[in-house]
Amino acid sequence: MPTISPDSKRRALGKGLESLLPQRPAAAPATVPSVTAAAAPPEPTGRPLEIPLDHIERNPWQTRKHFDEGLLDELAQSIVATGVVQPILVRPIAPTPTQGPGHNPMRYQLITGERRWLASRRAGKATIPGIVRQVADEQVLEMTIVENLQRTDLNPMEQARAFQRLSQEFKLTQEQMATRTGKDRASVANFLRLLRLPDGVQAKVETGELTFGHARSLLALDAPEAITSAAQKVMALSLSVRQTENYVQGLINPEGKEKKQKPAEAQTEDPNVREAEDRLRRSLGLKVRIEDKKGKGRVIIEYSGLEDFDALLETLGGQS
Repeated sequence: MPTISPDSKRRALGKGLESLLPQRPAAAPATVPSVTAAAAPPEPTGRPLEIPLDHIERNPWQTRKHFDEGLLDELAQSIVATGVVQPILVRPIAPTPTQGPGHNPMRYQLITGERRWLASRRAGKATIPGIVRQVADEQVLEMTIVENLQRTDLNPMEQARAFQRLSQEFKLTQEQMATRTGKDRASVANFLRLLRLPDGVQAKVETGELTFGHARSLLALDAPEAITSAAQKVMALSLSVRQTENYVQGLINPEGKEKKQKPAEAQTEDPNVREAEDRLRRSLGLKVRIEDKKGKGRVIIEYSGLEDFDALLETLGGQS
């Protein structure tokens, strides 16, 4: 069976990111030119340039907020030894006005490659190879999300906030976001639902103390206080996702309450019905109740907002 080289993997990832950029054919340069201090923006030909690090600004749409310090140190050491192997991607922006003619250096904004940029600064480098492209704001955000999803996974809350920005700032629908980032519509909806968690619980998901599965289970509760209390117990007892699901459903439908509401129903609930309820809850991320009498009945699905309703329609095959 043929093996896949690391270079092949890099090309595969790069191809996905490049699909968001306008393509411009360019011959490979014999040398890497430098950017002069006060020049007009270089023609975006796809050729790498040596750009001063202090002429580059961070990406305001960067979805990753936390970088592992140890990994950054390792990358910096590698850059000291071998340099930056893969150029970063930038776009030209208006230069910062300064006094005197010829002292307005061209400025750039990162699109992708923030770890390489940070590590190069840490390594004491003055310049970094970069490819200049003319890219619109929407494309920058899309490409930032795609690169992070392809290379190093964002934590669930970072993904949720990234999709929220695509929705709010660029008015993309969940279907459009799913298409552009390679995820299915239900996944996008589930990430967005995480933003309904209380801030303290979001912080625990961000640090990995609670997983995406735990968070989805907790969202079956309505009140923020109830979600926070349940999250604390889940962490204190180190409950699994399945145990969390059972615990949350016990809070929603305590046995004592069910007995008071239905004193005439002495028979044990059909385990097949209970299993079907559990499967629907896990699939939809919503509260589900099945009322079954000898094979006939109804399925009751509760939602608490328009996002839940839209996601439900999409899952069931409707149009939002």
